[in-house]
Amino acid sequence: MSAAPGKGGLLGGLRASSLSLFFAAAFLASLLAQAVSGVAVFNTDQRAAGLDPVTFGQYVLSSAFWVDVTENWQSEYLQFLLFITATVWFVQRGSPESKKLDEAGRESDEDQKVGAHATPDSPAWARAGGWRLAVYSRSLSLVMGAIFLGSWAAQSAAGAVAFSEEQLRELEDPVPWTEYLSMPDFWSRTFQNWQSEMLAVLSMVVLAIYLRERGSPESKPVGSSHEATGVEG
Repeated sequence: MSAAPGKGGLLGGLRASSLSLFFAAAFLASLLAQAVSGVAVFNTDQRAAGLDPVTFGQYVLSSAFWVDVTENWQSEYLQFLLFITATVWFVQRGSPESKKLDEAGRESDEDQKVGAHATPDSPAWARAGGWRLAVYSRSLSLVMGAIFLGSWAAQSAAGAVAFSEEQLRELEDPVPWTEYLSMPDFWSRTFQNWQSEMLAVLSMVVLAIYLRERGSPESKPVGSSHEATGVEG
């Protein structure tokens, strides 16, 4: 029997993955737009300095482009890493972004459906014990942390190259990567992103106490009390 439209097959698969597909498309469109606008700004600076403009391909492969990309990536993954780990232990009365006030902590094996309490469709490592369960129980924060550190390292390397290229254009000496790590340019790029991410999370946690978005799992049901905590729509 053929599947009903939208229930199975290609359309059903696309609908079932529509959230990730939407954000993947939005990411690629934003990255392309950043590259297009970025090469225009870069070439304006090149001409002002009496230098030849670069092609789109050259710009996309340049440190000037990748330092801007990676400094945003690292701050985003830091935001998720901190939010994932902080919400294990910290709570916020009235926020759907928080667990219920009496559920702070790692929770019991029964609550987490691990070990002897695993269900038949639980992941294999959730049914295992020892180091495999310990790793899988923290796998989300471990991967987010690894991506954060990797993108932060990439930012520092690309930033050092971009800074040195700027130094050479101004007939000054380039700086090694180790020296760049202690320079204000690196930390200014870093902290200007971190503060915006922390503000965004704070806003989401607090505003979701009092404001609603009907149908969104990031919001409480429209009629829920402001005091309702850990309740999602």
